[in-house]
Amino acid sequence: MAETHVISALVKRRAELAGEIEHTQIRVKQLITDLEHIDNTIRLFDGEYRVEAIKPKGFRPPADWANRGEMSRIILDVLRQAAEPLTSQDIARELMVCRGLDVADTKLLRKMTKRVGVALRGQRENGLVESSQAEGLFMVWSIR
Repeated sequence: MAETHVISALVKRRAELAGEIEHTQIRVKQLITDLEHIDNTIRLFDGEYRVEAIKPKGFRPPADWANRGEMSRIILDVLRQAAEPLTSQDIARELMVCRGLDVADTKLLRKMTKRVGVALRGQRENGLVESSQAEGLFMVWSIR
């Protein structure tokens, strides 16, 4: 006997993956076109240049990137354990500690604070968190 909720969840996930593959294939075609344009431009300046000899540079995501859903899970865990509402920067600092990132790196802290803010706004739209005005221009966040 088929479980309809399981089937519907699997159908939904399959549709998402198929859509992602389609999007990725379109992106790959565009990257190939861009690469061909660059190769042709190089040849305009030096007709003898062997562009196929150029080694591809490996793509390595920065250490501060998160896997899908990881950042939201950590943010929600931090808010669940908090005794009072927290600012995005407070949450970002805790997230950096959890992920073993350098909290003293102010540039990285700013970047992570922005990412936390984006994630929090998404979670607010999903109804999981709420925000309120704090002193000054700061917003504080808590679990709904």
